[in-house]
Amino acid sequence: MTQDSSAPDTAASAKIDSSVPHSARIWNYWLGGKDNYPVDHEAGDAFREIFPGITDLARGSRAFLGRAVRHLAGEAGVRQFLDIGTGLPTVDNTHEIAQGVAPEARIVYVDNDPLVLTHARVLLTSTPEGATDYIDADLHDPGTVLREASRTLDLTQPVALTLMQVSGHIAEYDAARRIVDALMAGLPSGSYLAFNDSVDTHEANAAATRLYNESGAAPYHLRSPQQLAGFFEGLELLDPGVVPLDDWRPDPTDARAGGEAIALCGVARKP
Repeated sequence: MTQDSSAPDTAASAKIDSSVPHSARIWNYWLGGKDNYPVDHEAGDAFREIFPGITDLARGSRAFLGRAVRHLAGEAGVRQFLDIGTGLPTVDNTHEIAQGVAPEARIVYVDNDPLVLTHARVLLTSTPEGATDYIDADLHDPGTVLREASRTLDLTQPVALTLMQVSGHIAEYDAARRIVDALMAGLPSGSYLAFNDSVDTHEANAAATRLYNESGAAPYHLRSPQQLAGFFEGLELLDPGVVPLDDWRPDPTDARAGGEAIALCGVARKP
């Protein structure tokens, strides 16, 4: 595994188990990163053998994040971002995109993964005008997330909440809805939700996910298209609505996977 050039957080490193595959490391592997172990390669390759399109999904999710953040920081004028389920830093992270458009933007990353924690210093960079912070908190505890985020973000002003391929870590759909609703309830009018996750209707991805869930890694739960659309209830969806990843305001330079939808995404405003 390749570490950042600065010394890792030893307390966090002690919690990292390199004998069990890990979702953030596998995702990093699919994206071509180096912050992963052989056990992650094995699980990632097994997944990809059943569903070769998983690499396209990982890249498509990242591209959607970029387009959504650029729109929110640009046309929508949002200056605060709450990115939950940060994962391992790669290229075009939320703070880089947002502050590239608006240098005064403030970004808070949230994760409770010890490996991500060791790399937090990579994320903790900012323009002089803005701010970037990382908090060690759990998506299952939205109250703590909001309280800790308020140290950097002004929660009386609009915030863009980003949830990219993370809601499936919550086993029960109703619980996932309550958590997202609680997070949005803690943000003021004019805030946004940018969200994407995988559907359960894509047979190859569903089969690969079942195998993955037997690997010892934390299980991931796919949702129906109707369930994914439900996360936007009570919010004002931006055009083009809840659509496949490649169909949300596509950039002509983005590669398009085509074929059956693997994941759905959308951006919506809190009225």
